[in-house]
Amino acid sequence: MMPTPIILLKEGTDTSQGISQLVSNINACQVIAEAVRTTLGPRGMDKLMVDGRGKAVISNDGATILKLLDVVHPAAKTLVDIARSQDAEVGDGTTSVTLLAAEFLKQLKPYVEEGLHPQTIIRAFRTATNLAVSKIKEIAVSVKKDDKQEQRELLEKCAATALNSKLIAGQKDFFSKMVVDAVMSLDELMSLKMIGIKKVQGGALEDSQLISGVAFKKTFSYAGFEMQPKHYENPKIALLNVELELKAEKDNAEVRVKSVEDYQAIVDAEWNILYDKLEKIYQSGAKVVLSKLPIGDVATQYFADRDLFCAGRVQEEDLRRTMMACGGSIQTSVGALTDDVLGQCELFEEVQVGGERYNFFKGCPKAKTCTIILRGGAEQFTEETERSLHDAIMIVRRAIKNDSIVAGGGAIEMELSKYLRDYSRTIPGKQQLLIGAYAKALEVIPRQLCDNAGFDATNILNKLRAKHAQSGMWYGVDINNEDIADNFIACVWEPSVVRINALTAASEAACLILSVDETIKNPRSSVDAPPGGVGRGRGRGRPHAH
Repeated sequence: MMPTPIILLKEGTDTSQGISQLVSNINACQVIAEAVRTTLGPRGMDKLMVDGRGKAVISNDGATILKLLDVVHPAAKTLVDIARSQDAEVGDGTTSVTLLAAEFLKQLKPYVEEGLHPQTIIRAFRTATNLAVSKIKEIAVSVKKDDKQEQRELLEKCAATALNSKLIAGQKDFFSKMVVDAVMSLDELMSLKMIGIKKVQGGALEDSQLISGVAFKKTFSYAGFEMQPKHYENPKIALLNVELELKAEKDNAEVRVKSVEDYQAIVDAEWNILYDKLEKIYQSGAKVVLSKLPIGDVATQYFADRDLFCAGRVQEEDLRRTMMACGGSIQTSVGALTDDVLGQCELFEEVQVGGERYNFFKGCPKAKTCTIILRGGAEQFTEETERSLHDAIMIVRRAIKNDSIVAGGGAIEMELSKYLRDYSRTIPGKQQLLIGAYAKALEVIPRQLCDNAGFDATNILNKLRAKHAQSGMWYGVDINNEDIADNFIACVWEPSVVRINALTAASEAACLILSVDETIKNPRSSVDAPPGGVGRGRGRGRPHAH
């Protein structure tokens, strides 16, 4: 007699488990890595992604690419997450982190297929990661902070290394100086919001400039604007959150009047309120009036007659940055415009940049903020430049906070690989094989650097292995001469925290994917789920072929 089958899950639920499931997840991660593999390093290619609305994005920043790829495979999403976390935490090294995680899994695939228990693998990987991280900390070179000049050179080299693999690598010297100036002008907290990046089409990349202060695009203005002066020295600046225009009455306000005089009195009262506000602003001695809310035509002309400059509808972020740079505070009423709430700067001017007009505030007393104005031909190009600068700014911030650096260009990976390989020979058991696999996986970075530059990867890796075995600690790939070079002397430097973060994130992701042995998908729940996402099965996503 046949036992009755027990139906636990809704029909149509797809469950897959065991080794085949693990291998399928590993393959999915390989596919993700293939997407960003070619973008690594100074000779990396760029990707052109077009979304559903036809908007094109050109980028070689790993995190940007993975964000724009709409990944539905549940296991592969882990890789997208680590790339994002690397981007948020460190800013650079997003492609490396994805490649490392995928390569770890690739090296482990044969062991998984042979039936080695995933927990054994995970244990070995945790050991290997801890060893690698402590090794990085041990060999990283720390930089003396007291010598300002030396610290500045270090930061510029770190920024140049970050920009090496970007579209703007040709102008990296120009931009790395700019990025270091920008970060150095910030305060202790180094908030990214204090660096404004404005994009203006037209002109060449070299026309980009750094303003130590605030710059923003001229806002929409009414008639009478052209009569206002566009240049002040040592002006006082009023920052307002006040509407300076006549408002139509609210929809259902009803005022019954018996005579024309009463009506006139109401209208006059409205005008008087407005004129009263304007008079107070004028009396406060402010020469530049910025408001988040609109400044109407009456106010504009009133200010123009009295030689004041005004701009309404200023974006809140710009207004906040002006406040941080010039002092003062944003006022919601005009009743108390005393000197201590007004900002000040040495020079205010309006300048034509490309086809746009910009308002510049220079020589700010509290200048803990700056603005980078980027020029360039195509819109996609300036956007990619902005992303590249963001990476470089993040790297410089990290380098200031953690003052130890390692050599890039595959050097640190080769050194760790050699160290772990030597270590693995000293321990018995399966751990030896697994730590050896970890060591081999680390070589993916220099190998990919060679592949992307069109070099013979095997040849160069053999040279590197030999060099590292003879204690050439900082030898890495030399992209320019198709050879190996001491990248520490060649100034290919990056903060050690980038590498530490990349290794820990990649090995965590690999362990996470290994520890999943069953996926249960309920395909119907994603189609006819009740609103609010209730009633979903365990896990979501589309069924995929195994």
